[in-house]
Amino acid sequence: MLINELKQQNRLLEIFCELVQIPSPSLCEDKVIEWIKDFSVQNDIQCELDDYHNLLIKVRATNPTKQPILLSAHMDVVGDFSPIQLAVEGDFIQTDKKRTLGADDKAGVACALLLAAELSENKNIDHGGLEIILTKDEESGMSGIKNINFSKITSNYALVLDADKLGQLLVSGASYTNGRLKVETTYGGHSGLDIQDEKRLNAVKLIADLVSNIPQGVFYADKTGTITSINLGMLIGGNIQNSMSKIVSDGIVLDDYYDYFMKNAVTNVINASAEAVYSIRSASVEKETELINIINEEINEFNKKYEGLANADMIFEPHLPPFEKAEDDFIQKIHTKACDKLGIKQSVASFHAGAETHIYAQNKNAKNELIKPFLVGMADVLNMHSKDEKVDYKTLLQGYELLKEIFKELNLGNP
Repeated sequence: MLINELKQQNRLLEIFCELVQIPSPSLCEDKVIEWIKDFSVQNDIQCELDDYHNLLIKVRATNPTKQPILLSAHMDVVGDFSPIQLAVEGDFIQTDKKRTLGADDKAGVACALLLAAELSENKNIDHGGLEIILTKDEESGMSGIKNINFSKITSNYALVLDADKLGQLLVSGASYTNGRLKVETTYGGHSGLDIQDEKRLNAVKLIADLVSNIPQGVFYADKTGTITSINLGMLIGGNIQNSMSKIVSDGIVLDDYYDYFMKNAVTNVINASAEAVYSIRSASVEKETELINIINEEINEFNKKYEGLANADMIFEPHLPPFEKAEDDFIQKIHTKACDKLGIKQSVASFHAGAETHIYAQNKNAKNELIKPFLVGMADVLNMHSKDEKVDYKTLLQGYELLKEIFKELNLGNP
């Protein structure tokens, strides 16, 4: 089947294909913004551009006694400005394999826009209102969502339409914290002349001992998956400055720099300093705090043991706050009911990475309520961020039906 035939068969697929054929690398979304603004005018949808060029779309409630819902998606894609040639192969929409497709996250954008258009067209649908945020720059820095004025939002619940599999409901997501561990000794020395001096401790040996006592891997998990983990990213010690300087000054280019450092390692020095770097991910503030306390206890014990001879210190640098699970299960129940009705296999889980949900979860709406976000899958998107990216368009059609059913169920009940 040709792309044009597919577009003519279904309004959602027409919107999706139009969107993905507009290149929109991070911070270069102007053309897709103009397309969405035109679409909003043509469909009598209220659309506002904020100071950062995010889009805020609203459909007024037909029943103000009901609560609104916020849908969110991002307009930027991983890719460049090269043309996007679409093709259909079986159930998949893909490119000519020369660049990314951009289904991440234009599948979410398309579903949100069509729901807004259909609600705008049919004023007889009883609902509490629809709010849509379409952001810039999710892929490279999430600067778009960080510049949203949340006081303009009235919804308590936010569905971020950016998961990569139909039926996914991700109810929590991990924070990202870097930890930098440093061990320094009071005395260095020459390994030939001073090795017998028990005061001259080797910092590389000490940090290896300390690292062995610090947790590694999954620290806490529950039925939704891994909640808290820690990973040792690098351990470095010894005198590498001479090797580094030679690489830079001589412009040395190698396939294996590890081998170069090992062959040129200085082995006659009792090392006085060593460092290690960690990443900590957690969807629970409580469990992350528990893990950090355990690490600090190990460091305190180390410093007591080697007082006067060596000292360890670890600095924690938070980079992304966690998205913690909402206290109520209202959205989860609605999602379950909608999936069951449509015969869609549901997957409820925690995810061990960052998304715009993390920023929503830290902010309050116009009613001073903390926003409760969920990451929702609208379609099966395969090989994201690569030239082999493709979307199962039949699952995209199902995803839109799921979104409509969630909206319907939301407006039938109250949390």
